[in-house]
Amino acid sequence: MAVPVSDTEAFFQQAGDRRFVPTAYTRGPWDEHSQHAGPPAALLGRAVQLRPGAREDMRLARITFEILRPVPLRPLSVTTRTLREGRSVELVEASLTPDGADEVMRATALRIRTAPGSVSPTSESLTFPPPERSRSEPFFPVPWEVGYHTAMDTRFAAGSFLGQGPATCWMRMRVPLVEGEKIMPLDRVLVAADSGNGLSHVLDFASHVFINPDLTVHLHRHPLGEWVCLDARTSIDADGTGMAEAALHDERGSIGRSVQSLFVGTRG
Repeated sequence: MAVPVSDTEAFFQQAGDRRFVPTAYTRGPWDEHSQHAGPPAALLGRAVQLRPGAREDMRLARITFEILRPVPLRPLSVTTRTLREGRSVELVEASLTPDGADEVMRATALRIRTAPGSVSPTSESLTFPPPERSRSEPFFPVPWEVGYHTAMDTRFAAGSFLGQGPATCWMRMRVPLVEGEKIMPLDRVLVAADSGNGLSHVLDFASHVFINPDLTVHLHRHPLGEWVCLDARTSIDADGTGMAEAALHDERGSIGRSVQSLFVGTRG
């Protein structure tokens, strides 16, 4: 089994046209052998945007990820195919497969043609403090030193990692998605968006598991600046199903929304 390239200052190191080696920064807080879903989600989003023949006049409006099984800390191959190609919209599928294993994650992305200046935009300004007036909070205990929790800078406008209930958290990547590449706006959103469930948990992590087998992100515009904010809340039912949703913002205002379906159960 491949060992993460822990000394690379990025989430992934590219090892071929479609092959990427994860670093220790991708490791999630629950399993030392599995990635947090944020970095591989961003890797699939990157593949959609940068695939050969991708039109520059189209922008991602919605992307849904099916997390088929935990994403291991092993080299990953990314493939894409166009499901629908139209004048104003296109539908693209991207898939993530570890070396010697079955597919672990799949994305279906809707891209819409842009026409800059064609309409007057609507705007929604911030109703909570910006990152410079928000606070750092301790991360919940993680038994390894390097991982997703050390690759992200966080500032809370409301709530905390250790508290339960709704939370409003600014997040910023400390390392690029792929070694040697400039961080793209979509990278910033997708690396952060899968954190809504963890930010707004409503039951104790020590006694319960919260598993999200999917993630959907809608964007009405791409972010500006380095920070992305998740204004997140979780709702659960007594039968063990739930949903985590987050309003997404940058420092200028609203950019979209993310939603995760949840399986909730007791540990042990």
